[in-house]
Amino acid sequence: MSKAMVIDDSRTIRKILSDTLGELGYQVAQASNGREALSVVQREPDPFALFLVDWNMPEMNGLEFVKSLRSNPLYSHVPLMMVTTETEISQMVTALEAGANEYVMKPFTKEIIADKLRLLGLLQ
Repeated sequence: MSKAMVIDDSRTIRKILSDTLGELGYQVAQASNGREALSVVQREPDPFALFLVDWNMPEMNGLEFVKSLRSNPLYSHVPLMMVTTETEISQMVTALEAGANEYVMKPFTKEIIADKLRLLGLLQ
């Protein structure tokens, strides 16, 4: 079973995304901000296969997390999806340039998440 991590400061969003990924066959870890997520990544022996990241979080935001994660050779090519309320095209471009592979605007549906995972080649 592939491992995914959901990073969002909203407990409700973490639960919704975790449940969705669980139904799609992932074992899911959660973090409430980028700093916490990096800590989990560092202590986890098996690498994660997917990250879903919010942009606006305390301590370390999603963009900072993406840049930090992409600097780690083990995670330089792992699929990463921003799931955020940021709707400006410039924000989307910034996230993609920083290393995000996909961008989902809140609110979202399970179908939207599954469609994005298909685009990433992670679902049939």
